[in-house]
Amino acid sequence: MSFIIISSVLSAQKPIEIKLWPNGAPNDNNLKEQRENGPLYVAEPTLYVYPAENPNGMAIITCPGGGYYGLATAHEGHDMAAWFNSMGITYSVLIYRMPNGNNEVPLSDAHQAIRIMREKAQEWKFSKLGIMGSSAGGHLASTAATHFDETTRPDFQILFYPVITMDKRYTHIGSRNNLLGENPDNKLVEKYCNEKQVTPQTPPAFIMHSSDDKTVPVENSINYYMSLVNNGVPASLHTYPIGGHGWGYRDSFIYKRQWTGELEKWLRELNK
Repeated sequence: MSFIIISSVLSAQKPIEIKLWPNGAPNDNNLKEQRENGPLYVAEPTLYVYPAENPNGMAIITCPGGGYYGLATAHEGHDMAAWFNSMGITYSVLIYRMPNGNNEVPLSDAHQAIRIMREKAQEWKFSKLGIMGSSAGGHLASTAATHFDETTRPDFQILFYPVITMDKRYTHIGSRNNLLGENPDNKLVEKYCNEKQVTPQTPPAFIMHSSDDKTVPVENSINYYMSLVNNGVPASLHTYPIGGHGWGYRDSFIYKRQWTGELEKWLRELNK
């Protein structure tokens, strides 16, 4: 159950806190307090930004996972800040609201985070802004990468063992139910099957998954990858034979050296 529990970690650098909606959000999930055994109550959705000391022109917003019920903000969030900063990348962790009956709430927070980061691009010296996410946060990131306008399109996407589809055959049913409810309309299901929403305008993707993932089947990543390829979108898919689900930046994942090395190379190539 740890992947649905909000957690935090101390970092060598204290992040800058930016409230997404200082004048109030445009939508509501009807959560007013933290309920026992209820979804995470996020009173003020916030970006925690770690500006790079030696910027290389790139920035990333990450969306921690947690089944659209909570947020695993340590190993899928703050723990990666120093590593990305070491590459010259300004890194930010998005604390977004849970849907709790309103499927538009998480995406509106992600879109607002992109707008805010773009407004700060000159200050933090970046021109390329990517969206990243893990598990259900990967669904949110891939939703942002497939549902956008001219102000909210990310330049690239990085997905850790993402929920991509709402198709009952291989979705994560908890994420599906928490986002859409138990009996959603077919059009709503289709809208959030992100493998069906890819176009040639979808940004380039770096995708990681373990073949033995029993929580979010690897078909999520494979089908999304194939949709990207079929639409001419540059995409890199890395599958590992073991590892299960939820490894994030943990040292216990035996392929950590592989994915970090490959992602570093991919980002360098993207930044040329």
